[in-house]
Amino acid sequence: MSDLSWLTALPIAHRGYHDLNDKRWENTLSAFAAAAERGFAIECDVHLSADRVPVVIHDDNLQRLVGRDGFVWQRTAAELGAMRIGGTADHIPTLQEALDRVAGRVPMVIELKGVPGHDEGLVEIVGRMLKSYRGKAAIMSFDHWLIRDFSRCAPGIPGGLTAYGKDNQLIEAHFSMLAHGIAFTSYAAGDLPNPFVSFVREKLKMPVITWTIRDQPAIDLTYKYGDQITFEGFDPATMRIA
Repeated sequence: MSDLSWLTALPIAHRGYHDLNDKRWENTLSAFAAAAERGFAIECDVHLSADRVPVVIHDDNLQRLVGRDGFVWQRTAAELGAMRIGGTADHIPTLQEALDRVAGRVPMVIELKGVPGHDEGLVEIVGRMLKSYRGKAAIMSFDHWLIRDFSRCAPGIPGGLTAYGKDNQLIEAHFSMLAHGIAFTSYAAGDLPNPFVSFVREKLKMPVITWTIRDQPAIDLTYKYGDQITFEGFDPATMRIA
């Protein structure tokens, strides 16, 4: 396994360093610039647009973030880029815009969002983009059908499983992903400890990052059973909880 110490070296700003969608919204170029300026790694979410361009947005529908009906996969990247997020000056950025803004200053952890029937080529397209990116970057997903494509479609890019849960059925499903060459896991802090995280961290020496950290108990859980936080709503440089 290649050295992934960079993945856990810095606290990871969940959807960038936003202010809980007051003035600086999640998954925007402003939030990514703020994280990079403060020396935090960045987590972001990526969907495919109608014209197969990776765009940075968490939800598959547009209502919460831009107040529009419809789905991300129904609009082109240009149409999405013309939409303002939360009434701010920020637009829905492409992944390339986000990479250009960060410019290798801090690591990027990119969560790929699967939409059955509308995500064909997502792993390959993002993997190709990251091959030429001059910075540290990893991909991850909740979606097992995307993870199965990681090693084939994004070779050389560290891939991770985003996961949650403690029940046996979920834990068994997580273990099945080890057959597909994952290099790390991003796990819900509230579901620690559990047999999967203990095994991959202690036996496989696999990095474990956690989500989404908003308070001191979650910070404590992370550093007891994992390696690094994915945070929002406070500044971990001072541990000030918002």
